[in-house]
Amino acid sequence: MSFRDNLQHLRSTRNMTQEQLAMLLGVSRQSVSKWEAERAYPEMDKLLRLCDMFDCTLDELVCGDMTDRAADGAARMPDALAPQDVCGYDEAMRSFAGKASLGMFAVLAGAALALLLSDPFLVHEAALRTYMVALVFVGVAVGAAIVVPALFERRAFRKAHPFVEDFYTPEQKSQARTTMVTGLVAGVCLLMAALVAAIVLQGDVWLASALYFALLAIGAPLVVRGCLLSSRCDVERYNLKSLGRMDEAQIEALDDEGLAVRARRAKRDRSVYTAVMCAATAVGLVMLFTPASRWFFLAWPVGGLACAAYKALRTARSDD
Repeated sequence: MSFRDNLQHLRSTRNMTQEQLAMLLGVSRQSVSKWEAERAYPEMDKLLRLCDMFDCTLDELVCGDMTDRAADGAARMPDALAPQDVCGYDEAMRSFAGKASLGMFAVLAGAALALLLSDPFLVHEAALRTYMVALVFVGVAVGAAIVVPALFERRAFRKAHPFVEDFYTPEQKSQARTTMVTGLVAGVCLLMAALVAAIVLQGDVWLASALYFALLAIGAPLVVRGCLLSSRCDVERYNLKSLGRMDEAQIEALDDEGLAVRARRAKRDRSVYTAVMCAATAVGLVMLFTPASRWFFLAWPVGGLACAAYKALRTARSDD
């Protein structure tokens, strides 16, 4: 028996589609299709993962006859007409959204607490007020301790599962959009309340600043969480980003001209975005040592706008 016959039979014993197997292995559906058409063979690491997945040896999978293996009821995929989340994509994205918003809250809350305790009306000892500045660094450290591991976890998940089949229902996507809108509205309302509080309490600059950051610490994470939860439903965008991270050998292995074109385009776009934001960072750092240092932070929004303009221009050209 051939590897193709063994793979097709083992996949059928699990009631597994090509898309589901591809998601579990971290390859495109086209790759699995090529294997089963004997137009290509998986790399050694994928073969070993297949052996582990189907509980067999490499010799049995490649050279043996496994077409008489009975169906595995315990590991069988559920019968469903709709696509399923077989790799834990939704849980991974929800986890990152929660950790990213929590990390942002820690940073802003630390700043708010530092400003509040630096108020001379609350803390009379000048030396003690000086130590309160350390709370800013504590907040940053706590935020980094939450966000940085979350970023590595998301990167590891994308590396293991670069392509995901869109399993979200229209109702779930609508609910995600509602969550985003709710977060945006709540965040904007809190930001406006913070501005009003800063104006009303302008006589006490420390208290006004502390209240501003406190409300921002609540509003900004709501916006970030809502946007991340909504963007997780854009599976096509997730897959496109994965295409942009593929090297040329991986692109050629796709054996799909349309997908290869999209991969090269995504890779080129990613290079342009990276170059623009690196240039914006360099400009911002240079501005720190010029008379325009108070406006250094504008370099990044301008860089973001430049990336958005490039994306809009590329989209317009591709539609022509």
